[in-house]
Amino acid sequence: MGSEQLKNQQLIDAVVLKLKLLRESNGLTQEDVYNDTGIHIARIETRKFNITISTLDALTKYFNISMEDFFKHLENKQE
Repeated sequence: MGSEQLKNQQLIDAVVLKLKLLRESNGLTQEDVYNDTGIHIARIETRKFNITISTLDALTKYFNISMEDFFKHLENKQE
């Protein structure tokens, strides 16, 4: 398996959608999240790259949700 990074686009899409729903349900703009965390959530929401576990951890803490709860019922359909 070489040094290529694995990329599961369905999983990335599901994570991004859940983050976007969390942001919107909290009445926050992408700019609000950036100003509060320094994380460019707009870049994440474009679904063009693999979010790191550390970034996801920071965002779940920001949205006051555990990683366990974040991944409950996460849609990751494999074909």
